[in-house]
Amino acid sequence: MTAETASPAVEAAPRRRTTPSQVLSRVLICLVGLVFLFPFLWMIATSLKPTEEVFASGTSLLGSRIEWSNYTEAWTAIPFGRILVNSFAIALLGALLTVTVSVLSAYAFSRFRFRGRAALFGAFLATMVLPQEVLIIPLYLMMQQTGLVNSYPALILPFAFGAFGTFLIRQFLLSLPPDYEEAATIDGASRLRTLVSVVVPLLRAPIAVVFVFAFIEYWGSFLWPLIIVNDASMATVPIGLQMFSGERGTDWGPMMAAVTLVVLPSLLIVILLQKQLQQGVSMGGFGGR
Repeated sequence: MTAETASPAVEAAPRRRTTPSQVLSRVLICLVGLVFLFPFLWMIATSLKPTEEVFASGTSLLGSRIEWSNYTEAWTAIPFGRILVNSFAIALLGALLTVTVSVLSAYAFSRFRFRGRAALFGAFLATMVLPQEVLIIPLYLMMQQTGLVNSYPALILPFAFGAFGTFLIRQFLLSLPPDYEEAATIDGASRLRTLVSVVVPLLRAPIAVVFVFAFIEYWGSFLWPLIIVNDASMATVPIGLQMFSGERGTDWGPMMAAVTLVVLPSLLIVILLQKQLQQGVSMGGFGGR
C-alpha cells in the first residue's frame, strides 16, 4: 500500500507593505512624543546641574559636572520625608473618598428614579465650571466654623465631592444593562450588596480613571493647602517645594531634584493603571447615553 502524499504546505501570508501615510503618521507620533517628553528630560538634566549653571549653561542639557548631591540636599534641606508622607496619605485617602462618593452618587443618578433627577444632575454638573479660587473663601469660613482649620480632614474633605467622577461613572453605568443587578435582586441581595458585589467589579476601568485623576489633583494642589494649613509639619509637596525659595533666591539644583522625586509617584500610578485608564476613558466617558 502506497504512502499518502503529504499535504501541500500552507502558503505564507503576504507581508503588508508600509504605506507612506503610515510612515508619516508614525514619524509625527514620535515627534509629538518627544515634544511631551522634553520637559521631563530637561527637569532631570537640570536636577543634575550645579545651581550656578542652571541658567548659565544656556540650552545645554548637561553641566560641567553631575551634581548627585542635589538629591541629598533636597532631602535634608527641608523635612522632605515628612512632606512626602503627608502628601501621599492625603492624596491616597482623598482619592479613595472621591471614588466612594462618585460610585454612590453615580449609582443613584443612573439607577434610581425620582422627581427632578435630571435637573439635580444638571445642577451637580454645573459645579464643574466653578474655579477653585471662587470656593476658597466659603470653604475656609466653613472649616473655621467647624474647627477644622490646620487639620488633615480640611485638606481632604472639601474637594472629595466633585462632579467629574460622578459624571464619568454614571456614563459607564448607563451603558451597562441592568440584568446582572436584577438577577442579584431576585436572589435576595440588597441594594448595597448588589452595588458592592455586582456593580463595582464591572466599574474597575472608570474607577481607575477617577482614582488617578483625584490622586494627581490632591498631590499637586497648592492654593488650598497654602491657605488652610499653618503648621510646617503638615505641609504638602507644593508647599515644600516653595521652601527652596528664600531671601537669597531659589536653590534651583536641589529644587529640581525634589521636583523629579515628586513626579515619580504619580508617574508610577499612571504606568501601573495604564490599561484601566485607556478602557475607562474610551468606554466610560463616551459609552453612555
